Amino acid sequence: MTKKRKKTMALIILLIFIAAVFAVVPPSSGRLPQFRDENGDIIEGSIAERIKLPTDDGTLELMLLGRKKDAPVLMVCGGGPGIPQYLLEDLYPSVLPDFFTVCYWEYRGTCSHYDRSIVPGDMDTDRYVSDALTVTEYLRDRFSQDKIYIMGHSFGTYIALRVVQAHPENYTAYIAMSQICDQRESEYMAYDRMIEAYENKGDSKAAQRLRDADIKSSDEKFISYCGSMTRDKSMHELGVGTTRNMHSVITQIFFPSLRCSAYTQAERINIWRNKKRSHGYAVTDESHSFNAFEDVPEAEIPVYFIVGRYDLTCCADLQRKYYEQLRTPDKEIYEFENSAHSPLYEEPERAEEVLDEIISRTK
Repeated sequence: MTKKRKKTMALIILLIFIAAVFAVVPPSSGRLPQFRDENGDIIEGSIAERIKLPTDDGTLELMLLGRKKDAPVLMVCGGGPGIPQYLLEDLYPSVLPDFFTVCYWEYRGTCSHYDRSIVPGDMDTDRYVSDALTVTEYLRDRFSQDKIYIMGHSFGTYIALRVVQAHPENYTAYIAMSQICDQRESEYMAYDRMIEAYENKGDSKAAQRLRDADIKSSDEKFISYCGSMTRDKSMHELGVGTTRNMHSVITQIFFPSLRCSAYTQAERINIWRNKKRSHGYAVTDESHSFNAFEDVPEAEIPVYFIVGRYDLTCCADLQRKYYEQLRTPDKEIYEFENSAHSPLYEEPERAEEVLDEIISRTK
């Protein structure tokens, strides 16, 4: 092969590689898609906006979504802490923007905030609570609302409940979707039930895979398991993980996340870089040792629980138990019969009914 032909082949291979990369991770300016009517026009009064909110030591990224002007404001403390909650909204569009001006705020270290210099020990509960309060003050001021709604999902329920405990005066009500109650106990319960489920299916190999994790024998094995693919694979194979119908994190979260147009290419890659790092954050261990029954036995504002019947990520049985024990001015528990860990995103029609009732109860 001549030198010229070698160069041509190398160029062709390079172009094929670049095309493949763009196919998997397409370029994007990182703008939120606007809400449009049937004619393709932007809905008057709607909002779909990314905001960089300055803080005393950096910025926080906010995603603001809403279909109608003057709707009540909802601040969402998302799951993770490594995965941005907006990604779930993008993959499974919810009805939340039909009822609220929704603020998805990105935790430090996520997407555009990815920073290898972050000290894991500095990323503690106080840091997250402080950031949540900064976002709260911005939303109250911008939308001229004395109080706003706050919602937590999974890990975010730990942050939201701590925020509500510290400053209830800022919030109309707390919506707890897949509430963390006692995560160590929840993991133990889920572990036993998943082994039983595999045995009932006759899948002894998968059951043994879990037994080999031996999570009850030491803290080290428990912590390792909680951030492992063994746990994720089992939960999603059995339909008790992120959603009832999500059976693979790789094909139903990872690859779709690389095509999310609301984030730039670099931000999409940084989602997964930070997910790995966040397992070492102080707040991760603190959330695992959190016991809502003992640490937050009462709340000064209404609390509404959103529970997926099949949720084993944060065991539904523990959520029901905490609901029964929590003392609060008003409370209700809303069961989603065909959901796992993300009810509001899994059952839109049921979500409409529940959100409408919550708003009516808090007017």
